[in-house]
Amino acid sequence: MSSPFPILRLPRLVQCEIFKLLNIEEKIKLSFCSKKIFTQIHNYRLYSQKVIVDLDCFKQEIEIQSENNQDLFKVGIHPDSRISHSSTIQQISIASCTVRAEYLQIGMKTFWNNCLEGFLSIIHHLLKIFQCKMSTSLICYRSDLFQPTISMLFDLQLEFKGLYIRLEGSRDKNLWWNKISNNLGLVEYLSISSSLDRAFIPVFISWPQKIRILDSDWFTLETLLSCTCSKIMLEESLLENKDFDVVLRKWKTGGFPNLKLLWLDSPNITDNGEQILGMNLNELDRKVIQNADGSKTATIDLGKHWIEMSVTSSE
Repeated sequence: MSSPFPILRLPRLVQCEIFKLLNIEEKIKLSFCSKKIFTQIHNYRLYSQKVIVDLDCFKQEIEIQSENNQDLFKVGIHPDSRISHSSTIQQISIASCTVRAEYLQIGMKTFWNNCLEGFLSIIHHLLKIFQCKMSTSLICYRSDLFQPTISMLFDLQLEFKGLYIRLEGSRDKNLWWNKISNNLGLVEYLSISSSLDRAFIPVFISWPQKIRILDSDWFTLETLLSCTCSKIMLEESLLENKDFDVVLRKWKTGGFPNLKLLWLDSPNITDNGEQILGMNLNELDRKVIQNADGSKTATIDLGKHWIEMSVTSSE
């Protein structure tokens, strides 16, 4: 029988090289072995691989994957009432909490008295062993898990690869939006689905890099003119030809400096006689337009009730 490998007795540089070679699963499992090993992994976190931590509050699952998607580990968060009598159940320590867990073929299940505590504890644990970028893969309707989790991550100033939000018009959801809207600069891609109380119009204090709004009838021309995103997709909009004319004229004079793509779907984008840059829709389709200083060109494509503006650098 082989003896245990004395990793903590190795020189610090050797330890660091070993921890760098571990995959996601090995590093997570090893971090639960003892406080000393967890501390050492935490000390070398900045040398660790970068991972995407995907939060699925609907399935109550956290997925950790490498940036190239070749390495994957899943952690399920379940109530204590769902613990089986399997002999594989064991106790582990996560963020100062002692919980029961079961290792699976790809990942593990953890069992908690409080699932929100489980979500936050596991996230805190992961943040101490990896360089993390957060993501939510689906719009979540469980605000009891989703809202406090996202708020905590923004409070920590963590970056998001993708964030999916549903705005339902409830007072609680509206207050939550007002709290997080000044941190949207931390988000690479934001997708919003909305079923709004018409008395509440979301205000963007900051902007993500890219945005998609599925029900954007509340998204006004004034809001669009203030948008600093590089990619803007507005579905079910109420904007009209005359609004797109204003957008193009602003772009031609140096506005929207970050814009690379604008896609607008609206029943009001129609050949109703309203011209855009002095052209009707047929003349505008596939038109290439240059901005005032000649540094950028925009290609316009049109379909039935939609319009797309694709921007490229002339240099």
